[in-house]
Formats: sequence, structure tokens, C-alpha cells
Amino acid sequence: MFVQQLEPVADSLSLSALVAALPLVTVLVLLGGVRMRAHYAGPIGLAVAVLVAWLPYGMPVGQTLSSAAQGAVFGLFPIMWIVVNALWVYRMTVRTGHFDVLRRSFGRFSDDPRVQALVIAFCFGALLEALAGFGAPVAICSVMLVALGFDPVRAAVVALVANTAPVAFGAMATPVVTLAQVTGEPLDSVASVVGRQTPLLALVVPLLLVALVDGRRGLRETWGPALACGIAFAVAQFTVSNYLSVQLADIAAALIGAVALVAVPAARRPAEGRVRAAALTGVRGDDLDGDDLDRDDPRPEVLRAYAPYALIVAVFSIAQIGPVKELLAKATRTFDWPFLDVAAPDGKPVGGNVFSLPLLATGGTLVLVAGAATAVVLRVAVRDALREWAATVRELRHAILTVTSVLALAYVMNLSGQAAGIGHLVAAAGAGLAFLSPVLGWFGVAVSGSDTSANALFGALQVTAARESGLSPDLLAAANSSGGVLGKMISPQNLTIACAAVGLKGREGDLLRKVLPWSLALLLVMCLIVVAQSSFLLGWMLP
Repeated sequence: MFVQQLEPVADSLSLSALVAALPLVTVLVLLGGVRMRAHYAGPIGLAVAVLVAWLPYGMPVGQTLSSAAQGAVFGLFPIMWIVVNALWVYRMTVRTGHFDVLRRSFGRFSDDPRVQALVIAFCFGALLEALAGFGAPVAICSVMLVALGFDPVRAAVVALVANTAPVAFGAMATPVVTLAQVTGEPLDSVASVVGRQTPLLALVVPLLLVALVDGRRGLRETWGPALACGIAFAVAQFTVSNYLSVQLADIAAALIGAVALVAVPAARRPAEGRVRAAALTGVRGDDLDGDDLDRDDPRPEVLRAYAPYALIVAVFSIAQIGPVKELLAKATRTFDWPFLDVAAPDGKPVGGNVFSLPLLATGGTLVLVAGAATAVVLRVAVRDALREWAATVRELRHAILTVTSVLALAYVMNLSGQAAGIGHLVAAAGAGLAFLSPVLGWFGVAVSGSDTSANALFGALQVTAARESGLSPDLLAAANSSGGVLGKMISPQNLTIACAAVGLKGREGDLLRKVLPWSLALLLVMCLIVVAQSSFLLGWMLP
């Protein structure tokens, strides 16, 4: 058995944490500073994590490699499994021409790219996050924006930034459910606090999206629709998460936010040609006269264009029905991961020794089922559908390498004790714990790309630190998840998914430099919210 150490470097928690941060720092510097391609930076970061685990942290080589293998498998299934199948559905719609029909349908609602960003990236992306998560919203929404004419970089940035407010309740509230399980706190208590933090982000993010699309002019001209959408989303997310159903919080918020946006007359106002040109293609407005947004499509073709996404919603909704959910769960295989026997510093075995493989009850398999139904509805021959799936895998080969290496890095850091050392350093902040608590969640998601993983890693630590410092355990547990959602946009795996979706191969570093300032700025806002909620300023917000 390997027992994790918190202070292996000179018996100093601070020095040990600095050494433990080397793998993540390496990846971020290579991406953002050196501009190295992610499928090279990921394996290099993994090599650094292995060396740190082996040398200063003393993890046996065999167990280090075994933990890396487990992370790589998790990267393939379920994460890349859902991304591959989601993009496969998209490729079939492109092949049949129905994606152009969908693009024209969105374009006829409003030709204003700022409003289109709200409809697609914020509302539709939140719905996808609620049902699937794990990169599907970024992959699908960024592609849809590009199809509407957005510059690929701008489309990817908008999709990444939009994928924040719904994340804590994404994938049918999996992150919050996991948080409650690992902390021992009641689900309703934890979810109610998260539901009083992330809705505050929802008020800001739509305004930020229109600013990203069209700068100050976009904010000045479309603040009304953005604010209406954000307020409706926030109120719905707060109400449903606190009083109705945690699992339905994002579904309700996404739909009600979209309804509120549609109800605002300004959202349907035609955009000026210069707005469309600058925000979408960078060309003169006159050059956009030849687009086909005014083309009328037969109603059956429009229905077929929406069918793939309606099928995704239907399949995921059916999968949440009690008997169906239980039936799918029976196919899950749980077993001891080979060559791995790790104990936490207190001597108790860690959860990573056991691996769970949800063969059917996972987003990727459900999207695959929806994809098969899509092929039937769109009349794609079986041979052609299989060719499109194989082409999708081939297109994503570098993204697959990146995601598997980054998840392998995250698992090595987690199981060797590197991540725990960093967590304990933050937890030792004393009076500053309320401010640093969201930072810990942000760091966990930046490493793993998953709010669920960050909650599993640091949730119990946050509760323990809160009790020792006299703060609310529910507040800091929720802060871990709420801060974590802001690390998703800078996670190497999500950057890679965005680049792969819009054809920006090797441009992950460019995206990182564009989204990092927004990630840090929103993180600062969340830190201040948690501090205020821990004091008399906003303490009244807590249940």
C-alpha cells in the first residue's frame, strides 16, 4: 500500500505544494507562453506529473503508471466517448444539409450575432450541459456559431465562456450530487447554497457574451435582451434548485431563459450590416448580401433539422425515468483497478482504487442512441453513418491524445497526493479561507476539466477546513463547486475540444490567452461573493 504524503519536500507544506503544482504550470506555460500544441503539451505535463509523483512524493513507479492508465481510460470513456458521438451527430446533419437549414432557422429568428450567441451558446448550451455535460456544449455550440458565420476563434471563446453558469448542475446535477456524497452534507443543503451562488454568474455571463461578440457597442445595444435572459435563467435556476428538483435546475433555467429572450422585442430587431460583418467575418457589410438567410426551407426539412437535438433531449429525459435509470445502471461495471493500492494520509483507502465503468448510463452512449435515431430521421444510410463516425474519430485523434494525457496527469496528481497537498495549503489559509475556497475548486477543474472530479477531490477537505475555522460547511462545499465552474474554460481538455470542433488544430494556446483573463475575473467575483456570504454583507442569502 502507498500512503499519500502531504509534506514530502523538506517537511514543508508550502514547498511541497509548489512542487506539486509543477505539472499544471508546465501545461499552461507550454500552451499559453510557448504556444505548443496541446497534444504535445499534455504528454509533457503528464511526464512531469509522473516524475513528481515518483521522486519527491515517493509513489512507486508501478502504481504511478497504473494511476495514469486509469486517468487515460476515464478520458476515453466517458469524456471523449460523448464528444465523439456528439460531433458524429453534427457531421450527419452537415452531410444531409440539415445543419444549413438549422442555421437559417436560427438566423431568421434574429440575424444579430449578439442575440445568436445568447440563444445558442448560453441557452442551448445550458440545455446540453444539463443533459450531457463533459464537453458536449462546447463542441456543439461552437460548431453551430461557426455555421452561422462566426469567426472560429470567437465562436470557441463564446462557447467556452458561456459554459460556466450551468456547470454545477450539469449532467443532471452530477457535480452537486457527488459533492453531497463525498462531504456527507445533505444534498438539499449543498444544492441550495450552490443555487444562491451560480445564478449570480448567470446575471453577468450574458452581458459578457454580447461584449465578446461586439465590444462596447454590443453591450450598449443589446444589454436589454442579455439582461432579460440572464435574470430569467438566474431566477429559474435558484427556484428549481432550492424548492423543486436539483436535477431539473439547468433544464428549467435554459428553457425559461430562452423564452424570456424570445419575448424581448429588441432581440428580433435586425442587426446593422456593419455589426454582422465585424462580429462574424471581419469583412465589410456589403460582402454579406449574398448569404442565404432569406431562403425559405420546407417545414418538414426544418423539423428534421431540429430533430437531432430534440432526440438528444428526449433520450436523456427518458434515461432519467426511475425504472429506465435503474435498468441502465445494471450495466455499470465496478472493479478494483489493477496494480493500485493507495491510502490517504489518514490511512484510509482512497476511492480511486475502485473504477466504475457505466456502459449504458453515460452521456456518450445516450448520444449514440440519439445519433442512431438521427440517422433514421435524416435518412442516412448505415454505411454512410458508420463512415461519418470513423471520420469523426480520425478528426479528433489529436484531441483524444490531449484529453487522455491531461486526465492521466490529473489522476497521477490526485492519487500521488499532489492535489491534496495543494488543497491542504489552501485550507490552512485561516481567515482567508472563504476567499480561497473557490480558488481550490477552480484549480481542481482546471486540472481535470470536470466539476464533478474537483468536488470529489476537494469537497471533504473544504468541509473539514470550514469546521476548523468556524465557517459554514455548506458554504465552502458549495464554493468549491461554484468556483470550479470558472476553471472549465481554461482546462486543457476543454480547450482541445473547442479547437477540434471548429477546426483550430494546434491553437489551444491562443484560446487560453483569450479566455484566461475572463476566467480569473469571474473567479474574483465568485471569491468576493463567498466572502460576502460568510459575513453580514450577504450572510442573509444563505438558507
